[in-house]
Amino acid sequence: MRWLTLLLGIAILAGVASVVIVMRHDQPSSKVAGVGNTTPANPPASPAPLTPTASAFTDPCGTFDTTTPAPYAVSGYWLVPTADRCTWRRQLQAIHKVGGDTVVRLGFGLSPRQVNYQTGEIKDKTGESPEARYAACVENGVPCVKAAEKDLQAANPGNRITWTYVYRTDEQYGDGIFRCPTMERKIVVGSSVFYRLVAPEDGSDDATCDFSSKGRNYHVIIVSAGAEDSLTELLDLGDQFGIQVFPALPLAPRDPANSTRADPRHIGTLTTLTRRIVQDYGARFADRQSLGGVYQPFELQLRDWPDPSKVQTLTVYAEQHRIVEQELPGKPILVSPYIDARRKQKFTATPKQVAQGFKALAKTGVEIIAPQDGRGTGKVGLFWPNWKNKKVDDQLKIVNGVGDSTYAAAYYGGTRDYYREMAQAREELASEGVQVQLWANVEAFEPSTPEQSGTPKCGTQTFRSRTVKPRLDTQVTLAGPYVSKVISYMWSDFFTCGSPSLSEEITQDWDRPIAVQAVRQARQIQEGLEVRGYHLGSAKVTLSWPGLDTPRVVDSASVGWHDATPLENLPQGVERIWIPVDWATVPADVWVRIEVSSLDGRKAAEPVYYKNTG
Repeated sequence: MRWLTLLLGIAILAGVASVVIVMRHDQPSSKVAGVGNTTPANPPASPAPLTPTASAFTDPCGTFDTTTPAPYAVSGYWLVPTADRCTWRRQLQAIHKVGGDTVVRLGFGLSPRQVNYQTGEIKDKTGESPEARYAACVENGVPCVKAAEKDLQAANPGNRITWTYVYRTDEQYGDGIFRCPTMERKIVVGSSVFYRLVAPEDGSDDATCDFSSKGRNYHVIIVSAGAEDSLTELLDLGDQFGIQVFPALPLAPRDPANSTRADPRHIGTLTTLTRRIVQDYGARFADRQSLGGVYQPFELQLRDWPDPSKVQTLTVYAEQHRIVEQELPGKPILVSPYIDARRKQKFTATPKQVAQGFKALAKTGVEIIAPQDGRGTGKVGLFWPNWKNKKVDDQLKIVNGVGDSTYAAAYYGGTRDYYREMAQAREELASEGVQVQLWANVEAFEPSTPEQSGTPKCGTQTFRSRTVKPRLDTQVTLAGPYVSKVISYMWSDFFTCGSPSLSEEITQDWDRPIAVQAVRQARQIQEGLEVRGYHLGSAKVTLSWPGLDTPRVVDSASVGWHDATPLENLPQGVERIWIPVDWATVPADVWVRIEVSSLDGRKAAEPVYYKNTG
């Protein structure tokens, strides 16, 4: 903590005429994290930061630096699976360099498939042709499904395979993947690795492994695995860089009638595969700090459902999450739903309706909810309440349901409105005994039309183009004081394409101030304003409002106070500065613009706004 003398402040208070604003619109209840002097309910803590095992390490991919010279406000990123392990090393080094301590892996889906039971060939998704990947799965010259059928019928002629599923991954598993080794096995064919899993069709995953006493119906899952275990490699890198990894759970099959919904007909097989995988994780990785938890990859739109028990995806979530809680205790489940605030589209939702959906989602057993902020897709806008009658950002005009309109006409609310309501819902859940963390997932890309998509192209991202650091700073500001961590979709390739890339922009400008909130706060006998945000030490604060001829500038290093002590329930890196204020000089009912700049003159990309209600 750094205390600065206030004697000079008393002398010049009338001259600087700073302002404190009481903004009830933006000020959450006393239970919301970091507001006022009350103690909020305690949600489960964010994963503790890890310490790199060394300052550098060398392997066949090169020498890698594990120091963190440029810690940015965003501290977690999605990664795309890659076959090039050297790429992973470079990515984790770059993520760690900008302060990243969390990576979330995109995963793969469980898929029901048709089979030619004459030949045992597994067909592709269309059901018309054999799929080459699984054609390689052969046991003693017999296709794997056919071999499983023969083994089952040898145990009891009444045994039948009623469904066949495939699952592709670049991981490998240990013996924890098997429930019944007499019927299940790892199959290595040249450089290809497969696992054959067999389970009763009722989803019971019967541990008795009784295949002979009576004929039963079974489901067979053929897993196409990696030649090496990618998760072990990522966890090892996590240890070296001090990064926690969230591998993806198996993605549920989609409902053929509505691809946005999970298909509940396959719950039994989905939970069987989930159980086997997380059992194996528990056997091999339960004590690894670099295993931060697991990621639920099936996307869901947050809405206020009339009856959440009838929502297919929530039902599938609850069953899958129950298995994780049983088999991998202590490791949280992370989910990242999306929000749609567009007034002119169907099935969208207001901030309060989204808050109700947040509660229903939390009750499926997730411990971390990181809603997508929606700016990358244009489903939600970045605007303050006093901006609602302004025209939308030019890049949003191409979005369906937005067009050339005002923010108020296009959206039910802005990003900040939605996170504020979800933070309140989180506190209400805590009072009911349901503990969940609220993170923000800020989208690092821009809306695009088919003609604009991929311009400039970002590697494999052909439908979106990357954003720029000022926009990302603004997203952090608007998520504000309502979240305990900020993560981003996604590192590969939105942070790595272009010259300079977005990650390079961050390393060149990592310590630019970012304000997220201001609250009225007295210090001893003086009234004042406390500003919260990132890299605020020695900042200058500029105050302005409509009708004020000359903005008022306050040097916090001269007349204020700075405290970098971590704040409960706010992201790592959030600090506070305080400046003295003269309330009497500020007109009532005006919106005040509060800008923060560093000693070298760099101004925060986004100001914070408050309304002086007197």
